[in-house]
Amino acid sequence: MTRNQSLSDKAFDVAIHAVLVALVLVTLYPLLYVAFASISDAGQLIAHKGLLYRPLGFSLESYKSVFKNPGILTGYRNTLFILVVGVTLNLFMTALGAYVLSRKNVMWNKVFIFIIVLTMFFNGGLVPMYLTVKGVGLIDTLWAPIIPFAISTFNLIIMRTAFMSVPDSLEESAKIDGANHFTILFKIILPLSMPVIAVMILYYAVEKWNGWFYSSIFIKDRELFPLQLILREILIANSTDSMSTGAGAEDRFQLGETIKYATIIVATVPILCVYPFVQKYFVKGVMVGALKG
Repeated sequence: MTRNQSLSDKAFDVAIHAVLVALVLVTLYPLLYVAFASISDAGQLIAHKGLLYRPLGFSLESYKSVFKNPGILTGYRNTLFILVVGVTLNLFMTALGAYVLSRKNVMWNKVFIFIIVLTMFFNGGLVPMYLTVKGVGLIDTLWAPIIPFAISTFNLIIMRTAFMSVPDSLEESAKIDGANHFTILFKIILPLSMPVIAVMILYYAVEKWNGWFYSSIFIKDRELFPLQLILREILIANSTDSMSTGAGAEDRFQLGETIKYATIIVATVPILCVYPFVQKYFVKGVMVGALKG
């Protein structure tokens, strides 16, 4: 019986590992395809059919063309501003809200939580939001994709739950020593909640880095376009001609295909470089935020 159980366990482990390997391949292959295509020879890539397991030839012309495009550098600058300022504001506002909602002696605490959670299911819609943003003068500014989205309800609930897991005795001891709420939050609660802070940074950073929809609605000045709007133009509107000047029509078409892949890599690599630094906190932070309701 023990032998049969052992064999079944081994078979189960093999099946699980096979599924995980398949998921890794399915997830990793599109990224490898884009990376290989971005450094491939444009002519060979256009002629190639089927799966791509390696670069076809080797050429960095697509990357040279991408970095010659002033829109890419401007998009990077705008996206970095939205990312740094936006994530800082997100963390500050979310931490303040989570701290208030995690206190047990706040009047109408449950009512506030109910109203806040309700916004996850019902909202005013896109047109009222646009009119509000326009009414406060944020249209065609980099603040438009930042201020209206200062707090995510989902992230607020995760952080509130993490704050609730901090022992009450620490807060009581701090109050006895004369600490106010800001001191308790920034000197006690936040240092003890670094795993969930790391998760919040990752969530908000990915949201800001990949955000293009609201920027496309609120921003019309091309000098203020974030990187993802530039990427969208290149991929959907096929606007690669300005980056392949000096080539013939056929060469311009071929180079345009590799430029698309190079632009995807340029827009994706920074956020991939950030993830390893917060990965060790990721699972722990999510679990801390999910333990208590």
